[in-house]
Amino acid sequence: MSGGLDSMLAARLVQAQGIEVCPIHFVSVFNCGAKPGARLAARKAAEALGCKLKVVNFADEQLEIVKKPPHGYGSAANPCIDCHMAMLKRAAEYMTSLGADFIVTGEVLGQRPMSQRAYSLALIDRETGLEGLILRPLSAKAMTQTEPEKKGLVDRGKLEDITGRSRTRQMELAKEFGLTAYPTPAGGCLLTDPEFGKRVLDLVEHGQLELNEAHLLKVGRHYRLDARTKVIVGRNHRENAVLETFTRKGDVLLELADMMGPTALLRGDTGEKNVALAAALCARCSKAKGLPSAKVLVREARSAKPGRTVEVRPATDEEADAVTLAKATSHDA
Repeated sequence: MSGGLDSMLAARLVQAQGIEVCPIHFVSVFNCGAKPGARLAARKAAEALGCKLKVVNFADEQLEIVKKPPHGYGSAANPCIDCHMAMLKRAAEYMTSLGADFIVTGEVLGQRPMSQRAYSLALIDRETGLEGLILRPLSAKAMTQTEPEKKGLVDRGKLEDITGRSRTRQMELAKEFGLTAYPTPAGGCLLTDPEFGKRVLDLVEHGQLELNEAHLLKVGRHYRLDARTKVIVGRNHRENAVLETFTRKGDVLLELADMMGPTALLRGDTGEKNVALAAALCARCSKAKGLPSAKVLVREARSAKPGRTVEVRPATDEEADAVTLAKATSHDA
């Protein structure tokens, strides 16, 4: 139960046949549950359906999948097939604990290029050991019959045959069911974003993808100084606050000493050479860009020690481009 229209409609189609639905919502750093509003949307959707929502923290498990997905990545850093398998296995555990008969998803055949093709869905069903137990009500009549249909638990004739990316039939069904409050359709997983994916794969390549780093991927401008070291520069007050929140002991924070500007986080090798470059990048992303020099306050994160001031020349565009990891994104933390 993402809180989106497809999952709501899938549940409604099953409920309309007198079947009890117990929704489950997966929260991770990367999927739609990464945003507080999405979890609220899932809760509101469950309430609208008259159901109690079960929330599952999927973050650690998903991070391990992203590091080395058995079925590979999609167009960016998205291991969609393996993520779907892992979530369905968790859903199967919940199904068993409830004594439920089958699993329902809001997937639509052909809607997603990697995980919702006929071949991919069949592969997922088979490799999870759930073949015949996953009902996809929105596309059921365009797919092979499932066990609940064969056993007469579900009337196949009252299900849908939607395929592809068009939302026309979903909008019609929403009106039929009286559903008016639901999020605008959009990609729910940050891992499918090409620029965000570059940041993720950089951390995977350097063996640095952990939960703290994953949160930081969603804010700021990212620079790779060397195999150990990154600089992240906030773009607004909210991002500056996020950088402060996720600092660890050993990190260095930098900010302009005598004017308003961004906060920069230096993590890795915090020797003088990297401090100077981080300060120059911080100055470049402020009103000091283009000035002959700027004073930058440097302080240890998670430390009561007073900071020190360094004076640097703001980095040029060429210098910044040489260490830029990926273009700026607009994802919320």
